[in-house]
Amino acid sequence: MDKEKVQTNLLNKLKFSKEDLEKIQVFHDELLRFNKKYNLISKSTEKDIWHRHILDSAQLVNYIDFKQNKSISDMGTGAGFPGVILAIFNKNPKFHVKLYDKSSVKCDFLESIRSKIDVEFDVFGNYINEYISSDYVVSRAFKKLEEIIRISREIIKVDHKLIILKGKNAENEINKLKPFMNFMYSLEDSITDPNSKILVIQIKK
Repeated sequence: MDKEKVQTNLLNKLKFSKEDLEKIQVFHDELLRFNKKYNLISKSTEKDIWHRHILDSAQLVNYIDFKQNKSISDMGTGAGFPGVILAIFNKNPKFHVKLYDKSSVKCDFLESIRSKIDVEFDVFGNYINEYISSDYVVSRAFKKLEEIIRISREIIKVDHKLIILKGKNAENEINKLKPFMNFMYSLEDSITDPNSKILVIQIKK
């Protein structure tokens, strides 16, 4: 899907604003500039950022209620996907977006982006030994499903919704875990790839 089609989807289906798209464009351009020196995203995806990274991240707005005064944590955010895109969409000053990544280079990039596009989100260097209280936890290209669920249960201190972007092996990963599952989940179709899924899990503490 080319840039124009992605932007049409962002505006019409996901309800991003034109101002949001302008901020995403700045984010896109800065990402390409930084990626010349640092490996923030795979070089092979540079020509498909709008579809592969931006739209893939943006579709998660369908599973988050930004009108409530809650918070979201993006675990292993990397170059800011999906966290930065969700922060751009968010218009509620009492809804907090938190981005976690162990790479100091990526955290520096995220800090610079925050000032350039004037969007509110917090950047943290790591989640280890952190007390995290978030109503939503998102993950994209972070760790294997079993490990993500373990981290979510151990580190997030309140009931929360875990939203994970997964590839074609999503159902196989879930089937392996089913004998040990004691939580409710749903598996949703991705709008960017017919083989990919969005796993939504309700975690009770």
